[in-house]
Amino acid sequence: MNERGESIRVVHPLFPVEGGGSIPTSPLQLHVGKITRQLFAQLNGHWHSRLPNVGNCTIGICFGAEFSGVWYAVAWWSHPVNAQLTDGKTWELRRMAVADDSPKNTPSRFLSVMVRMLRKERPELAKLISYQDTQVHTGTIYKASGWHAAALSKGHSWTWGDKATNGRIRNPEQSIADKVRWELAL
Repeated sequence: MNERGESIRVVHPLFPVEGGGSIPTSPLQLHVGKITRQLFAQLNGHWHSRLPNVGNCTIGICFGAEFSGVWYAVAWWSHPVNAQLTDGKTWELRRMAVADDSPKNTPSRFLSVMVRMLRKERPELAKLISYQDTQVHTGTIYKASGWHAAALSKGHSWTWGDKATNGRIRNPEQSIADKVRWELAL
């Protein structure tokens, strides 16, 4: 897999070539695998809708989806940010970013493939979580991949049932819109 990231997207031909074409028409054509943190951070910076800067992503696993040497999606998984959810059996999808020219349904397919890879590589995991910003996303990828909505935040205040939790200071780039915590039991 090529790690030049953005530069290869610039030199990539605009029209399909012989041998099946150079532009994927289905997310089934994308190859998903582990990538370096540097490549993840670079492409997330170009594609992420809310938090392009990842800061220090030194722990966890980064994945990418590519076709014919061109990247279409990246993601980073690690221990949950919320200390109350850090039990050694739960991992969080910290970021996922998808290029605008990716095939339809790429996010759902990418998510499903990563889940299968994590199940195999990390058999100790019992649950995966992710957060959806309701101002820019509808949760369709999670619904399509069998996840369930487990918690809802109102602005800055996270609630699980009637108990308020998580007093950490938010990144100023982060939206103050409501968030949904999605979960998938493994």
